[in-house]
Order: sequence, then structure tokens, then C-alpha cells
Amino acid sequence: MPSEKSTYSALPRWLARLDFLGIFEKDPFGNWMIVKRFLIMLIGWFTYYRFTAVNKIRIRGTEHLHNLPDHGVLFLSNHQTYFADVIAFYHIFCAVKWGYKDTISPPFYLFSPRARSYYVAASETMKEGGILPRLFSMGGAITVDRSWRAKGENVQRGLDNSAQDKIGMGLGHGWVVSFPQGTTKPYAPIRKGTAYLIKEHQPVVVPVVINGFRRAFDKKGLRFKKRNTTITVEFKPPMYFSPDEDVDSMIARVTAAIEQEVPKEKLTWLREGEE
Repeated sequence: MPSEKSTYSALPRWLARLDFLGIFEKDPFGNWMIVKRFLIMLIGWFTYYRFTAVNKIRIRGTEHLHNLPDHGVLFLSNHQTYFADVIAFYHIFCAVKWGYKDTISPPFYLFSPRARSYYVAASETMKEGGILPRLFSMGGAITVDRSWRAKGENVQRGLDNSAQDKIGMGLGHGWVVSFPQGTTKPYAPIRKGTAYLIKEHQPVVVPVVINGFRRAFDKKGLRFKKRNTTITVEFKPPMYFSPDEDVDSMIARVTAAIEQEVPKEKLTWLREGEE
């Protein structure tokens, strides 16, 4: 984990210290922090009712977040929709900043949202998702080109060598949410890139397990599919990894932590289908 939080400003260093309100502060990717705060606040107010009125969100484990450092934290979660998952995380992170525990009500936290939050997303998803995703991408998306999938089909192309560096920049500035399976399909394998990312940057790793988003929203997470659904977000205790830990061991630990091990009954069914 970086020993010192990175700060970026349009002002000279000696003047940047006087910018207590962060008016001239930027994020590592050149976006103005004041604009990010406004966008997060705007999208937060626009989406709040989705989790509290149309559906009911249950949050557990935010006590594990209150004492975390304000940078160098990597949240690893299973994935169910393109955007609803991330929006829920942003609500929770902002609420935790204000001292809330296991709730996002009332939404006063949106008047001063946490802007040092990022999430890893496929470049094509952010470009093709419409107006809301494009706005939200300005609020903290770290876009990467997936080497194994594009436009809903399996592909084989070169690795995005800049991905690790971009995620590292996000970790140096704040909290980063990543979906290590790289897909919304349940029980998909964890990508080895996640283990290499942890080895290189040594972040505090917080496993997250979500449920109900797939029932409540469409695949993109922008339209309702079933109202009055209970959606859950559970944060587990932070995990720590040794730099010399075996990659397969790391992947196995992450898989278990986010509860994406294939159930025995499903594994038996799959094996029978292969015979």
C-alpha cells in the first residue's frame, strides 16, 4: 500500500497547500475533483430511491470500513449488473464517510460525497451504456480493455498493459472497486490479473458479497426488472496477502471470500452433463 496519499492539483505545490476546499484539485486521470463531487451528488440523488423506495437494500459489515486508510484499499466483489452494483457502493462509501453504519438513510451524505472512489470497468461498457454511464464514468471509472471478451463474445487479444498502472494510480489516490471475475455470470473464475495486482501494489483487500441486484435490475442495472426486491451488500473483514504468496492460493482465497465457489450440487450436475 502506498505510504503517502497522492494529491494532484492544477496549482503549483506551494499554492496547492492553500486550496483547502479542493477547488483546483484533480484526480490521477486529469478529472476535476469538484466536478466529480457534483456528478456523484447528482447521480446519488437521482438513484437513491432505487435502493430505498422501489427496492430495499440491506447492508452489513460497514464497521470494517470505518477504520480503513483513505487510500490503498481494493474492494473485490462478485458482479451482478453493470452499473447498479457500483452505484450502490458509491452510496455506501459516501455514507461511511459521514459515519453511517449499515445504512444509507437519510441521504445527507450526498451534500459532501466521497470523491476519492474508483471502480474498474470495461472500456466498451462505458462507451456503449448511454448518457448515465458516460456521466458516471467521469465520476471514477478506471477503464480497461478486456483481453478475453468484447461485445458479448469471447475473444483473444493482447493484454491491456496499462490496466495495472491505472488501477495502481487509483489505489494511490483512494479506494478502488474491482470485479475480479470480469463478468456478471455467477461462479466465473477469478482472473489471475487480480492476484498480480495485489502482489504489485499490496493494497488492503476488502471482500464484498452482493445479492439481489440481478433480480431487481436488468443486466445493465439501469432499468427495473422486479420491484420490492431485497438487495444485500455485505462487507467482510479486510484480507492481507504476502508478496510471495502463490497466485493459485490467492485466487482460491478470493474466490472463497466473495462466495463464488461452485456449489457442490451444481458441480455434480455439470460433471454428469459431460459424461
